[in-house]
Amino acid sequence: MKWFPTATTKQRMSWRTRALPSNQNRTEPAETPRKPGRRSKKAIPQISTLAWYTTLVPLLLVLGITAIKDLVDDVARHKMDKEINNRTCEVIKDGRFKVAKWKDIQVGDVIRLKKNDFVPADILLLSSSEPNSLCYVETAELDGETNLKFKMALEITDQYLQREDTLATFDGFIECEEPNNRLDKFTGTLFWRKTSFPLDADKILLRGCVIRNTDVAHGLVIFAGADTKIMKNSGKTRFKRTKIDYLMNYMVYTIFVVLILLSAGLAIGHAYWEAQVGNYSWYLYDGENATPSYRGFLNFWGYIIVLNTMVPISLYVSVEIIRLGQSHFINWDLQMYYAEKDTPAKARTTTLNEQLGQIHYVFSDKTGTLTQNIMTFKKCCINGQIYGDHRDASQHSHSKIEQVDFSWNTFADGKFVFHDHYLIEQIQSGKEPEVRQFFFLLAVCHTVMVERTDGQLNYQAASPDEGALVNAARNFGFTFLARTQNTITISELGTERTYNVLAILDFNSDRKRMSIIVRTPEGNIRLYCKGADTVIYERLHRMNPTKQETQDALDIFASETLRTLCLCYKEIEEKEFAEWNKKFTAASVASVNRDEALDKVYEEIEKDLILLGATAIEDKLQDGVPETISKLAKADIKIWVLTGDKKETAENIGFACELLTEETTICYGEDISSLLHTRMENQRNRGGVYAKFAPPVQEPFFPSGGNRALIITGSWLNEILLEKKTKKSNILKLKFPRTEEERRMRTQSKRRLEAKKEQRQKNFVDLACECSAVICCRVTPKQKAMVVDLVKRYKKAITLAIGDGANDVNMIKTAHIGVGISGQEGMQAVMSSDYSFAQFRYLQRLLLVHGRWSYIRMCKFLRYFFYKNFAFTLVHFWYSFFNGYSAQTAYEDWFITLYNVLYSSLPVLLMGLLDQDVSDKLSLRFPGLYVVGQRDLLFNYKRFFVSLLHGILTSMVLFFIPLGAYLQTVGQDGEAPSDYQSFAVTVATALVITVNFQIGLDTSYWTFVNAFSIFGSIALYFGIMFDFHSAGIHVLFPSAFQFTGTASNALRQPYIWLTIILTVAVCLLPVVAIRFLSMTIWPSESDKIQKHRKRLKAEEQWKRRQNVFRRGASSRRSAYAFSHQRGYADLISSGRSIRKKRAPLDAIIADGTAEYRRTVES
Repeated sequence: MKWFPTATTKQRMSWRTRALPSNQNRTEPAETPRKPGRRSKKAIPQISTLAWYTTLVPLLLVLGITAIKDLVDDVARHKMDKEINNRTCEVIKDGRFKVAKWKDIQVGDVIRLKKNDFVPADILLLSSSEPNSLCYVETAELDGETNLKFKMALEITDQYLQREDTLATFDGFIECEEPNNRLDKFTGTLFWRKTSFPLDADKILLRGCVIRNTDVAHGLVIFAGADTKIMKNSGKTRFKRTKIDYLMNYMVYTIFVVLILLSAGLAIGHAYWEAQVGNYSWYLYDGENATPSYRGFLNFWGYIIVLNTMVPISLYVSVEIIRLGQSHFINWDLQMYYAEKDTPAKARTTTLNEQLGQIHYVFSDKTGTLTQNIMTFKKCCINGQIYGDHRDASQHSHSKIEQVDFSWNTFADGKFVFHDHYLIEQIQSGKEPEVRQFFFLLAVCHTVMVERTDGQLNYQAASPDEGALVNAARNFGFTFLARTQNTITISELGTERTYNVLAILDFNSDRKRMSIIVRTPEGNIRLYCKGADTVIYERLHRMNPTKQETQDALDIFASETLRTLCLCYKEIEEKEFAEWNKKFTAASVASVNRDEALDKVYEEIEKDLILLGATAIEDKLQDGVPETISKLAKADIKIWVLTGDKKETAENIGFACELLTEETTICYGEDISSLLHTRMENQRNRGGVYAKFAPPVQEPFFPSGGNRALIITGSWLNEILLEKKTKKSNILKLKFPRTEEERRMRTQSKRRLEAKKEQRQKNFVDLACECSAVICCRVTPKQKAMVVDLVKRYKKAITLAIGDGANDVNMIKTAHIGVGISGQEGMQAVMSSDYSFAQFRYLQRLLLVHGRWSYIRMCKFLRYFFYKNFAFTLVHFWYSFFNGYSAQTAYEDWFITLYNVLYSSLPVLLMGLLDQDVSDKLSLRFPGLYVVGQRDLLFNYKRFFVSLLHGILTSMVLFFIPLGAYLQTVGQDGEAPSDYQSFAVTVATALVITVNFQIGLDTSYWTFVNAFSIFGSIALYFGIMFDFHSAGIHVLFPSAFQFTGTASNALRQPYIWLTIILTVAVCLLPVVAIRFLSMTIWPSESDKIQKHRKRLKAEEQWKRRQNVFRRGASSRRSAYAFSHQRGYADLISSGRSIRKKRAPLDAIIADGTAEYRRTVES
């Protein structure tokens, strides 16, 4: 019987095989016998079975590449942080304003900001160049609104702190709240000049705001750096890892356990072998009288070293290389490049790509993310007649018609697009006075501020809708030109007329309307009102002949997802106005409940209104939003919209982007509150003595079938999730329990409350997830993050958050993956995101193409990597049964070193980078292919153990077929080429060919690069092997290269080549057969598409869902979006916003265009 030399044999007798000039192998004693002291290259000679470089070289390579990659990532982030920290502003130092960097700004500094500057910290506004130290700011970074807000300094600081010298000597003391994340709240007191002055949010400029329409503003820094409100809302930066990362780590732990078990089993085998054979074989005596158990203990560590390649050191660096390449593919994707703003897609992290293929929930902001935040006047209804369709001046409809030419209007802005020529004809002809009256109302009833720059009119509105309406009136010939404290000037078809403003009845969220009372040049008093149809219709005069026609028009506009607004007016008698004005003046100066008093007075005058018509504004969606949402829904991805906007606006956008349809049953906060309360009661009733033994009952909240959506506000969210803040007095009372019993009861009560809160939150998530769509409106940045966290916690689902403003940063950081849109709201969201691009529509390509491909590639890579390592390493295990379990390796040391680095690395890397089962067009056409990632079908423990089993079987074939072939072998020269080194070469050659051909079978997308890498790796193996087995390199490094002449000796034998071919065939043919059967009998969805890919090449065009309008059937109404806060009415009325240096208005024109009015008999 033949035997192979063991490590024990080699250590005791120091024999080795050498190639002789006669090409015949024989054994001879080595020139210098090995002694324990001579093995200095081994760390621990007793257990070292491999050369030091076999593990150290791959390890250093792995650590080096990983360190370089992390360094590049850190440098990129540091560079961006440095760019922001090094922004400059002016700070008072040594009595003068000097330029300083943001990072050097400290609390207490007085700073000067100029127009279009970003605010670097939370500051108290001290003074500005505007009248009464007003300061206009854009808060897009904070709340997503691009309309301007105003802030106003204290009267005392406005009066005394205008000059540089007075600002330098300012010695006020501020006492205020601690740093917090409440953007709309601030409480503080300024102590200065022996007087205290209350401070609120209207006097604070928050970091992230932009100074607009204000030349200079001065402020005192209250919070800086991480204490600012926007930074408090940003949340903690979380280290994000993919689901596959966690799974991969657990699998490595499993492999490590298997390694220990195998090593322990083989060590026991060696101890037994020593006791039975080794101690009784005189020729194996090594001069040491160690016991078999001690030798077994040493061999345990020896096998840990030999089998350490089961634990894949190079796996992590290979994964990083693949992720880096996939990130560059995202960056280079021209179909995600937005040419208008020269903005490419950007993968800002390289560690999350495959997670893009596993998303269950997408949480999206609305303003600037789904919409362009651009309001466009689309249609209107005047006197029961709808305008805005494609019609010529003769009222004939045309599918293709040129847009209206507004060149006749000197004030037209040149950007306004309208296609109904008949409306222009009506305005110019004056046949219907109501048409002119309609646009006059739009030009006069608002709180817009106007500026002239370079001869152009620039409007600044409190809401984008209001700006769109005033701009529309301007283009139709009714242009708002100027205003003072009590007058407003309008150009009416080229004729300027000035009206006295008697009162402005401003909007608030309860009134949902605004009115203005003006006196015409002829002396008539008239009230003009605009507002939501629900409140206007309640206040109309009973004799309104066009009421039903306007109602029908509103339904049509609603079905087209347009935002509507009703317009009406009223003639007021002089006596009636005088009486009302007394009440109005009294309410305006009321010291208690002023707002309620004003609302009551407003109600008295806003009645018996005459309806003029309605406007329809489009909150323009970004291109491709409905298509993207439709495709993501088909991929079983649920979309939740989280916005700070009002409920009606958010609902309207839901319909516009087809997240909601007419068939959708909408549930509101008050509806689900009762459902959740009932569920909690049922759970409490079931929670008796035997509750812990009963399985949890998963009852649906809604009956099966039907399409439901949930729309909930931030206040309802707090109430439902039990997030209401406890009153401070209650906290103080609960602070100090008196007795141990009281402390115990209090602890139990706290635990019960926590358990109740947790159960309530879980129930809410379960209910919300039963809905096809969820819209959360009026939510704060913190609430956005909380909703994302709840779904992560209770659904264990992979989440993605997408937004474009600083108010989305917390949500972006909380989700598994954050996507920033580089839109109109600054770069704060982009800087905190993992991926960024310019348009929401690119999300479908990011997920359905790049995400799915990355997931499939990574799963294939991991399955193959584990397989090839098991196949390689477990040959040592089978070899142990024939070498006395002596930890002798089955391969040459240099082959072990280079196997994962050179011989099998390139093909698997290229598969992980380039492979694709179907093309990008087909991936988008069939979103259902995405579900394999959501369900973890391609890489899990089952797949891992299949790879393990495959590797075990392959290693058995690789070892036992050459072993059987070598048992009774005679070469062409009559000698037996069955020595240890020839056997090692045979197994290694069969292994390299098998694993490289195996990856060829796993490759779905063949390119020249893939083919070259597979055959190139095999050729590289032969080239390096023949070089390492040459006599020349052995002469130079005799101790490192001991397989001299083995390759040329062994591979010249046809018998060995036949053995290699047989081994490879037995390894691969079963795989080919199984693949063929599975694709024929149980084909996957991608298999079917691959089979018919030529027929499916033409991409299917997405078609928008057709709206079916049913008269009077619409139960919803598109809503006009007023500002989130009050308008500019109080500023206008008080005159604080009017510049003192403004030139006086022209004399009132007595002879002008006839007054456009309509009288209705009571």
